[in-house]
Amino acid sequence: MQALFKKHPLVPVIVLEDANQAVSLARALFDGGVGIIEITFRTQAAANAIRAIREAIPEMLTGAGTVLTRDHAADAISAGAQFALAPCVDPDIIDYCRSSEIPFIPGVASPSDINQALKLGCKYQKFFPAGALGGPSALNAMAAPYLSQGVRFCPTGGVHLESMNSYLKLPHVFAVGGTWLAKSEDICSGDWSSITERCEVALETIAKANDT
Repeated sequence: MQALFKKHPLVPVIVLEDANQAVSLARALFDGGVGIIEITFRTQAAANAIRAIREAIPEMLTGAGTVLTRDHAADAISAGAQFALAPCVDPDIIDYCRSSEIPFIPGVASPSDINQALKLGCKYQKFFPAGALGGPSALNAMAAPYLSQGVRFCPTGGVHLESMNSYLKLPHVFAVGGTWLAKSEDICSGDWSSITERCEVALETIAKANDT
């Protein structure tokens, strides 16, 4: 899992209503320096969007989000997803993804969730919804008892340009996820250049923070 995300501190979380927009969106992200995308199963377009991106831009690391059922997981795997995430800890989905050999990141919102996910073999976890749960300070407090077990987090939900570095500076955070890189209004209008520019600004902001 570490190797998978090593070069990808930003994970755009995408809700697509139209799979025909998937490739243009992925190219906009990729042109902005973001080589990873999470297509959520909040719509019926998810599987076709993942398939289209994998075929058109194979160098784009493409994952499935909001994987809530075995059917979601099966559809994601069939479409070529390279990783999967969920907003919860579901032993059945974890077992299915493990048997299918696709990296899976469950969502956690409490120390109990963290503990359960670790017991199920998941050291990489999605802290969700990060902003509503209290941000970096809450994550630090919840994670503290488990850091010796090697747990790592991807905070998602309420993360934005101004807050992302407060998460990324934490040693137990491997990436952050968010919708702000590709806003719904830009996707709907096909404003791909704004998405590319937003990615460039975000990566520059991370680079500057790392230099200080």
